[in-house]
Amino acid sequence: MHKILLTAALAALPLAASAADVKDDVVEARQGYYSLLGANMGTLVSMVKGETDYDGAKAQTAADNMLTLTRYNVGHLYMPGTSNADMPGRTDALPKIWEDMAGVQEKGMAFVKAVENLNEVAGLDKGELAKGVQQVGGTCKGCHDTYRAKH
Repeated sequence: MHKILLTAALAALPLAASAADVKDDVVEARQGYYSLLGANMGTLVSMVKGETDYDGAKAQTAADNMLTLTRYNVGHLYMPGTSNADMPGRTDALPKIWEDMAGVQEKGMAFVKAVENLNEVAGLDKGELAKGVQQVGGTCKGCHDTYRAKH
């Protein structure tokens, strides 16, 4: 009997490791997704702040990229068990995300709408770009303030 239990326990080890690997992959993918958004937002913010010259074509490309990313279904990136409580030091995602998924989705839709608006104006001129960037940034902040650990 002990031999059977030991064999069953040993057989389960690869499954446990696989589950941990899957969670690590999910966190890595989630962070990668937001890094892509951040890279494009950084291009736009740099233009708005005057750190780089405004270039309508580049601004439009960055806004187009962000719009494309909003079409990606991110649901699988929020696998239960991938919060900072579950994976300390690995992610800043607060457990509140999984307790308030309706709120997360509402904030996500506000972000999508802001990116759609940004996409319409990014290539027009720096003033319009600045308004769009401010709107998108506000939606980012709203989610971060509620669902992301502060350091």
